[in-house]
Amino acid sequence: MKRFLTTAAQIAVTAALLWWIFHDPEKRARMASALHTADLRWFLPGLAAFGIVLLLQTQRWQILLRAVGIRLAWWRAWRLVMIGMFFNLFLLGATGGDVVKIFYAMREAGSEKAAAFLSIVLDRVIGLLALALVSVGVVAWQFQPLMSTPVAQGLLATIALILGGSVGVIIAAVIVATLRLEDRLPARMPMRRGILDLAIATRHYAKCPGALLGAFGLALVVHLLVFSTFYFSARAFTSALGLAEIYSVMPIVNTITSLPISLQGVGWRETLFENLFGALYHVPAAVAVLVSMGGYLVTVAWSLAGGLVYLLYRPSDGRAANLREMSAATEEVAEHPGP
Repeated sequence: MKRFLTTAAQIAVTAALLWWIFHDPEKRARMASALHTADLRWFLPGLAAFGIVLLLQTQRWQILLRAVGIRLAWWRAWRLVMIGMFFNLFLLGATGGDVVKIFYAMREAGSEKAAAFLSIVLDRVIGLLALALVSVGVVAWQFQPLMSTPVAQGLLATIALILGGSVGVIIAAVIVATLRLEDRLPARMPMRRGILDLAIATRHYAKCPGALLGAFGLALVVHLLVFSTFYFSARAFTSALGLAEIYSVMPIVNTITSLPISLQGVGWRETLFENLFGALYHVPAAVAVLVSMGGYLVTVAWSLAGGLVYLLYRPSDGRAANLREMSAATEEVAEHPGP
């Protein structure tokens, strides 16, 4: 029931935001005009940049898998990354794609199911830490422009709370792992499951600092390339936004849209673009919305390609499974991920 109510709320928020963004006929006319004059060739490098993102994400996961002794062929790992992309787009909820990716990764790992699960847990955490570092760097670099408007100030405070809280959970997990406090955590403690999973993952990877550093370095590059897809979208519609302007806004946008406020951040992302680019760089609202939608559609295009990969994918054991089986198997390993 809780999941149903959360999804219903996300659908309602998404619908309300989209209505608000597109309800003004004058704004829609300006968007149509901007589309008419857009140079859509800029989306080609955007698609290429996101394609490289997927390759680097695969390599990052491969590093983490090999660190715990799992030998999964690179080509098969890439297919699982693509399948996760597809299900992230079409399954409601923030972790739909991860459930499918974890399930098939555990199938491929044989007896190392828990290690496969923990590799994906740590992969997400490394991505979060990399985003936190990029955000700190961008804020330091663009501090004066960002602090010049109340809108940016408020959003910076928001991402400081989100990333600060997330890093706090990670630190708590490291302490739990170091002092072996798993059995002492209260049963009703907030974030208990996440802390336990991460603590066990930390213990698994503590002897692999090189793998962690390599994965973290790739995560930094991945974030910058994801930001670049929106730069190429911006170039399709306006010459007023360069890399500096895009990079100054994207950490804020990506952090806040990671919250389960709307479906896939749709509507919420466009609202943030409209307010931030308008306040900071005086970009017309219609153009800011199109830049946001263009960057998101690059992700959609690759997610649809992931759907094709899924149709052609055959697990090593040849057995099919439905989503209920996938969720149950993932939940079982999540409950007992290791010593």
